[in-house]
Amino acid sequence: MPVKVSVIIPVYNPGVYIEDCISSLQRQSLPPDEFEVIFVDDGSTDETPARLDALAAEDPRMKIIHQENSGWSGKPRNVGIEASRGEFVMFVDNDDYLGDEALERMYDYGVANGADVVVGKMAGKGRGVPVELFRRNHPRATVENAPLIDSLTPHKMFRRAFLDRIGLRFPEGRRRLEDHVFIAEAYLRAENVSVLSDYVCYYHLRRDDGSNAGFERFDPAGYFRNLREALDVVEQYTEPGPVRDRLFRRWLRVEMVERLRARRFLNLPDDYRRELFGEIHEVVVERFGPGVAAGLQPTQQVVAALTAADRYDDVVAFAEWEAGVAPRATPGEIEWRDGSLRVGFTAEYLSGGEPMLFPAESEAAPLTDAPKDVPEAVRWVASETAARFGQATADLLLRERSSAAQYFQPVEFTRETVPVGDGEEVRLVLRATATVDPAELPRDGAWDALVRVKTGGWTKECRLGPAPREDRPTPEVGIVGDRPVLPYWTEPHGNFSLEVRPRGKRLGLGRVQLGDVTVSDERFRVLLPVHTPGDTDVRLRFVSSSRILEVPGTLAPHADRPGSVLEAELPQDLSDDVWRVAVCLNPGADGARFTGLPFALRAGGGSVLVTPVPGPGVALRLARRARRVLGAARRKVNSRIRNGGR
Repeated sequence: MPVKVSVIIPVYNPGVYIEDCISSLQRQSLPPDEFEVIFVDDGSTDETPARLDALAAEDPRMKIIHQENSGWSGKPRNVGIEASRGEFVMFVDNDDYLGDEALERMYDYGVANGADVVVGKMAGKGRGVPVELFRRNHPRATVENAPLIDSLTPHKMFRRAFLDRIGLRFPEGRRRLEDHVFIAEAYLRAENVSVLSDYVCYYHLRRDDGSNAGFERFDPAGYFRNLREALDVVEQYTEPGPVRDRLFRRWLRVEMVERLRARRFLNLPDDYRRELFGEIHEVVVERFGPGVAAGLQPTQQVVAALTAADRYDDVVAFAEWEAGVAPRATPGEIEWRDGSLRVGFTAEYLSGGEPMLFPAESEAAPLTDAPKDVPEAVRWVASETAARFGQATADLLLRERSSAAQYFQPVEFTRETVPVGDGEEVRLVLRATATVDPAELPRDGAWDALVRVKTGGWTKECRLGPAPREDRPTPEVGIVGDRPVLPYWTEPHGNFSLEVRPRGKRLGLGRVQLGDVTVSDERFRVLLPVHTPGDTDVRLRFVSSSRILEVPGTLAPHADRPGSVLEAELPQDLSDDVWRVAVCLNPGADGARFTGLPFALRAGGGSVLVTPVPGPGVALRLARRARRVLGAARRKVNSRIRNGGR
């Protein structure tokens, strides 16, 4: 079979962090004879070369190239391209990993759309990744119709014939931003770029030791010298005008303005801050015309204008003000409707912990010159933000806790100006309702709700919450397909989360009241705090002192009250005894579990009565106490042994 994909991985002293990468490659759904993996060891000095040689000896898909250290990732990637046999090449870093179906999905998507470049959805564990680019699939994306320029890392799939046809390779040597130069040219010269957003293909991982190459402090002079090379590529393949300005704006915004804002800037040593500011000032004055900064959001325009004017002290002062700005998302009504969860919330920005205030009357006014001081800058930002409030947005994202994969949920929102005091100032509040369909979530586990608020040049995320305990709605567990879904509030912070097929968390079934349980005509009926969109099969378990019986049951929505009615026939051989009751909400699923209900049935004399769950007997309580005492004594002895008898 011809090789469809060659995965190229530059390697330098990754240590144990390469293991997740290797495992993800071995799990790929693409048939083993349809892809190859080329590790290019760039002079590693740890145990990695031996690890890779052993890997290649046992797995024929894995190929190892050893070379002297070249200083950066450009040369190893180029060496990998030359050694590759695949129709496409995919670049992966040695401390990241792929989704199990990444190669298959990206290859099929690229072939179906005739793409020269395929960009797969990314997730960042401890590091940022593009968000707006992956709102939806873009089968035919360009720098004009999609925010491609937001993603300039090389972790994408490229048609090998395309790279050869235009002679595209990475700049080599010890340098920064070689990927910007490569990716910018690929975007601008590709016949088609396809963005795959409905599956997380690439997981960026921040090492626990913080030693990722991209997180090391850089030399500003060398960094911005290399950045100019990426700008040269844009100038070579675009004409002066709005498209070029929009592309340049990405570097101004991400590589310059964002480095000079808020805590990110203030946390740097003053001497390094001054050096960084000086290099950025030179690039801004040298390369960017007025149309570049004019397209930025208000806060970003202020930083760009102060930088162009060489006003370092004012940039620091503005950063100190911005450091106190943060969004807040307050939960509202949360309820199930027809198998989906409706999540209401309000969102606004705070300054110094208090709601930000804006002028009630304002009109948009271009920033033609740098503000004369920081108070004037803050007033202009407030006025411009209020004037642009019609562009403000709020989104709800669900982020899977273990992988950091995140997905936008459908949201409807309104913008509201709330008068304050005498009415000359207002709060800018977004009131939103998101519709969460758990059936669309790709995996079981814990999902945290985040709100993304965009207005005034701030695009920030925060958790949905905290909600004071007395104000928290108590949504029911829901049955979606064969998966129980538990909405809950985290402890101790009170933020909103979901758990799909919850493990170790109470489902809220302890709220059942004895009055909600009836037994008649050999049938069992109970109202449960569970949402189900229609009739759902469940299973009941009855446990006595000597026997366990199971029967099928049905869960159906209650006509007049929240929750659902569980009905089942009582087991025919329900002997005289006390029977504890448990329910399994998804009996057909793997790993299905029973959850105990807070009542029991007392059978005897030809009748069945509902009773509270009996507590443990005296003997059982004494046995538990004895185990605790013995355990404490054993731990004390072990502690003395570990401490040398002291």
